[in-house]
Amino acid sequence: MDTDSETAPAIDLEPAARRVRELAGAIGEDLMSHPTPCPDYAVRDLLAHVVGLAAAFRDAADKRFGASTDTPPGPGLPPLPDDWRESLGPLLDELVAAWRAPASRQGMTRAGGVELPGRVAAMVVQNELLVHGWDLARATGQSFRADEAGLRASQALLTPTGEGAPTESPFGPPIPVPPGAPLLDQVIALSGRRPDWRPGDGGGCHPDRGRPGPR
Repeated sequence: MDTDSETAPAIDLEPAARRVRELAGAIGEDLMSHPTPCPDYAVRDLLAHVVGLAAAFRDAADKRFGASTDTPPGPGLPPLPDDWRESLGPLLDELVAAWRAPASRQGMTRAGGVELPGRVAAMVVQNELLVHGWDLARATGQSFRADEAGLRASQALLTPTGEGAPTESPFGPPIPVPPGAPLLDQVIALSGRRPDWRPGDGGGCHPDRGRPGPR
């Protein structure tokens, strides 16, 4: 993956953020305890994770360092804010706007206590929104769509390339898929998930394994 290239195209988070917003808005209280592809996360926990990462990466884009950007992932699951239904949409809008500023991708930034180039952080948060959007859709019985540009960006981030590159994604070992599988299935498999996962199948990912980001 060529995440260090100075000519890497800017990533627009709006399609992935809009999808997460739509999916979250359709989740009723009766679904909050449903399992997700992430074995330690129920729907409520995954929503809390999304709220936390959106705030952290918004601040990372603005180079506004503090508790949201400097706290490494911990063993506990974050609580879901009581006002998440009112606050998540505006927070995602702020995240999208922050990463549209050219300065967000320049120089270094920080997330989860890890220093990384701004252009790489943009790819990381785009992938977070896309993959966790898929998680929420599968956990709550909703359909999921992803734009090709976002899928290609996630594929580039998750595909090991070059000598000495890691043999698995930050989420866990990739899942084999048949030749010619749809691009979405390829990306989900690269993230360590079974593309055919359904509630009741057990877990299939490690949401915070070896990558920068909040819990």
